[in-house]
Amino acid sequence: MVTLTIDGKEVKVPQGTTILAAARTAGIRIPTLCYHGRLDPIGSCRMCVVEIEGIAHPMAACTTPVEEGIAVISNSDRIQRIREDSLKLILVNHPLDCPICDKGGECLLQDLVYEFGIDKVEYQAPKPARESLYATPLIRYWPDRCVMCLRCVTACREIKGIGAIEIKGEGYGSQVVVIDAEKCQSCGECLSVCPTGALTENLSRFKGRPWLVERVPTTCTYCGCGCQLELNVQNNRVIGVTTQEGKGVNLGSLCVKGRFGYEFIGSDERLTTPLIKKDGEFKEASWEEALTLVAERFGAIKEEFGPDAIGGLSSARCTNEENYLFQKFMRGVIGTNNVDHCARL
Repeated sequence: MVTLTIDGKEVKVPQGTTILAAARTAGIRIPTLCYHGRLDPIGSCRMCVVEIEGIAHPMAACTTPVEEGIAVISNSDRIQRIREDSLKLILVNHPLDCPICDKGGECLLQDLVYEFGIDKVEYQAPKPARESLYATPLIRYWPDRCVMCLRCVTACREIKGIGAIEIKGEGYGSQVVVIDAEKCQSCGECLSVCPTGALTENLSRFKGRPWLVERVPTTCTYCGCGCQLELNVQNNRVIGVTTQEGKGVNLGSLCVKGRFGYEFIGSDERLTTPLIKKDGEFKEASWEEALTLVAERFGAIKEEFGPDAIGGLSSARCTNEENYLFQKFMRGVIGTNNVDHCARL
């Protein structure tokens, strides 16, 4: 264990812990923008700089490991000026268009700008021409809102192991670019870690502010992994999918189906009543009529050809309990072991 002090408070943490992690262990807040708990420290935004007694230059708390006996100052007039200047430099290319930004109300940059009382862009720089092309049409890239935190690029490489996007250029002319669109799986990992409105969903035409949207926790129905997600519901319509970091077997990650495959929920093409084919055309029927027909057909086939003439296909989109009942029905009622699963098809 390593013992150090942060703002005069003694803290004991394991060797190799960063100053940022040590501060959070002690309940001391250090502002961050590029830092994300699932990613290796990036150290690009300089918002987490701290002073260490005996060291002339401020150090980034997210990338600096603790050392025995050091004294850290997380908040001072000097540190606050550095953080404020860092924010002002970040805003050089970033428009203050929060009222029309999809991320308004849950934007980390917006929170920091409000915290430091910045109400205008003081520093000016030539505005570079940036392309808004992205690796997948499901995500829209707003290059002017990008603060080069590198979260998206790092998440694509470290969490997904794909590396479909990268940073191109230097200084204020740099931007996120697609280096291999064929690698992109449209999983939205980059979208989920973006702290600003630089990456937004390009699927649903319905949008809602965080305080207007109810987030309903549920389990993804697309396969048997059981990933946890939140359906974003407004006016009884699902308008998006989010996750909670570290929750569920997926730890906040999703595939393209889980994150973007929700529009079927409110589709006008969904069946709401049973259909029975008569004279080559499907006709609406009652549940009693439909179930009676199915039972009669099962009975007739079983009587004429035996129970093994019937087979059942279960589904990963059903719950474990539903699949259990299905195989129980096939074995106990129909009398056959002909039960398979869609994952084998």
